[in-house]
Amino acid sequence: MTQATARPQDTLVHSYLFLRRAIGVIGVALPFVLVLGKFVVDGGGLLNSISSYYHTDLRDVFVGAMVATGVFLLSYRGYDRLDEITGDIAAVAAIGLAVCPTTPADPTATDRTLGTLHLVFAGVFFLSLAFFCLVLFTRTDKTEPTERKAQRNFVYVVTGWTIVVCLVLIAVCSAFFSAELASLHPALWLEAIAILAFGFAWLTKGDAILRDLPRE
Repeated sequence: MTQATARPQDTLVHSYLFLRRAIGVIGVALPFVLVLGKFVVDGGGLLNSISSYYHTDLRDVFVGAMVATGVFLLSYRGYDRLDEITGDIAAVAAIGLAVCPTTPADPTATDRTLGTLHLVFAGVFFLSLAFFCLVLFTRTDKTEPTERKAQRNFVYVVTGWTIVVCLVLIAVCSAFFSAELASLHPALWLEAIAILAFGFAWLTKGDAILRDLPRE
């Protein structure tokens, strides 16, 4: 293969790595920016969920982050059609949960409808991310994966199951312990953990973490 024919392939690889890292950076940064930003901009205490920051002066940050994630995922092309379909589903869900805000404190009928759609989009988004981690990211075309690939797969499995467990715990807390745990803001912390897990998984996929060592 000549240098001229290799360049388009190299450019494509670098573009995919950039997209993965960009998605990862958004995931890792978003919980900190929203929680700390509200203290600086609005003051006051913690909110009940990450999505609740839509109803603060950090609205544009939340919406912008989710729309950017959706655009990156729409631009992302993996190894096969399943990668692309999962990315498209996650992208639509990310943009959907940004466009349909979570239910505010004093909701109208429209607010409740949008809030329900928000929950659906959020569930699809996080489940798509867990599928990326547990199924798509762990695949390999080599019969004997490198040591670094095995380490990355461990990260993907841990982050994927972290997302799933957080979703289950959010549902359990909301259904059975919403009043008792309200002051502890469980949904906020569990959502933040799930988002951080998704961010670390994509940073790892983008070779920002545990990239393969150069061959000697």
